[in-house]
Amino acid sequence: MKQFKDLEFVKHPNHIEGVQARITFENGYGASVVKSPYTYGGDKGLYELAIFKDGEITYATPITNDVMGYLRPEDGTDVMAKIQKL
Repeated sequence: MKQFKDLEFVKHPNHIEGVQARITFENGYGASVVKSPYTYGGDKGLYELAIFKDGEITYATPITNDVMGYLRPEDGTDVMAKIQKL
């Protein structure tokens, strides 16, 4: 099972001061994890996560109906585990 430590962050294409990692799981779902001064919690060193399905952001999952902010790495691992079980 993929965890937060498996993410490979790169410079965010839209935020000069931000980083982003995208990962796709075998079930067709994925996650975009971002940290920048403009994301939920980014100014506190925390991450924001959006769930993807077949390459498109989705708000229709039992996990959340929005992006998830203020995540610590261990929170990211927990959410990623839930996504992989969908």
